[in-house]
Amino acid sequence: MRIKLSDHFTVRRLLHFTLPSIVMMIFTSVYGVVDGFFVSNFVGKTPFAAVNFIMPFLMILGTVGVMLGTGGSALVSKTIGEGDREKANRIFSLLVYTSIIAGAVVAVLGIVFMEPVAAALGAKGSMLDGCVAYGRIILLALPALILQMEFQCFFVTAEKPQLGLVITVISGVANMALDALLVAVFPLGLAGAAAATAISQSLGGIIPLFYFGRRRNSSLLCLTKTRLDGRALLKACTNGSSELMSNVSMSLVGMLYNIQLLKYAGENGVAAYGVMMYVSMIFNAAFIGYSIGSAPIVGYHFGAENYTELKGLLRKSMRIIAVFAVGMLAISFSLASPLTKIFVGYDEELWTLTRHGFMIFSFSFLMSGFAIFSSGFFTALNDGLTSALISFLRTLVFQLAAVLLLPILFGIDGIWFSIVAAELMAVVLSAAFLFIKQKKYHY
Repeated sequence: MRIKLSDHFTVRRLLHFTLPSIVMMIFTSVYGVVDGFFVSNFVGKTPFAAVNFIMPFLMILGTVGVMLGTGGSALVSKTIGEGDREKANRIFSLLVYTSIIAGAVVAVLGIVFMEPVAAALGAKGSMLDGCVAYGRIILLALPALILQMEFQCFFVTAEKPQLGLVITVISGVANMALDALLVAVFPLGLAGAAAATAISQSLGGIIPLFYFGRRRNSSLLCLTKTRLDGRALLKACTNGSSELMSNVSMSLVGMLYNIQLLKYAGENGVAAYGVMMYVSMIFNAAFIGYSIGSAPIVGYHFGAENYTELKGLLRKSMRIIAVFAVGMLAISFSLASPLTKIFVGYDEELWTLTRHGFMIFSFSFLMSGFAIFSSGFFTALNDGLTSALISFLRTLVFQLAAVLLLPILFGIDGIWFSIVAAELMAVVLSAAFLFIKQKKYHY
């Protein structure tokens, strides 16, 4: 049975509707990790460190898609809830066309400045060469990556989350197969890994263009003629500013973590942090996927003024997040050793460092989901400012303060503890905003 945004959502129906988005985000994270696995095991420790070193900069350049996808999805779903499908399609089309243009411009700038940026961050010698080689190839597909991130949100708004999952699986399988072929079979090294990712991202961004380009597709959305609507574009950017800020801040903090780890543990520290970030991407992807999957429902019922349903969505979501959080902590403890061995089992010293840090880092999964969902919840309510404040403080201010202070007190363990401390402060902040805003939004 097709689930509609206008339906009443029980916990079971809510999970059924959001599951494709959860799986889609987890799968996206898993195939993103594949590069690291093949590079680490078939190319070496220094190239693996290079990939993790330059990745935060690459992710910053791709955040345009996250901003326009989450912010635009909130605006489009609210417009559909108000009963204006034609306007919703015009806004949707404007955002897609804007993404293509913005992606091309940002890609060119990133390719030009790749080497000076990597050098300024502290990469030297063979690590610098690896950063430049990997980064420039990845950026060739940046417009497609931006579209891929954007369409992951819009497939849910279009009531087609399963189709979004199918396209993500196609893209992911292509990446895994190409990584095996270009890195393990044909020893193309970092260039092969980057090419595999770029091709898979192109598939994920271009296939949806053909689907939504059909005027008679079976979803709520289609690409159509549009006009420049500065107000709608600004609103979408404002709504999505929290997700933009979250991704930019995480990338900036990631750069700082790498600098601190080079100082305290050298290349081993950067490689260990890379492993933790890969696992964190997979685990937090479940929270992000749930947030993306539930946001159009929240936006629709807010636009339709169904406040009883809105209140129920928040309560049920918090219970779901709590169950996810406890489960993830248990899984991370039980898989700490085998996961680290998969990536760095060839180096005993690096394996020991990574496993120890991972056991500390795992406690962050108890808390991260609440802040991620709270930020997404306010985005869906078209309250971009509150959402941005939660994301900005969680991913930049709290982590920045922790990663600068705690290593002074606890050495390298302070770096792992800093993530846990930042997430704890973010949960307290999120709870405060949810309490303060409840009368305004009637949840």
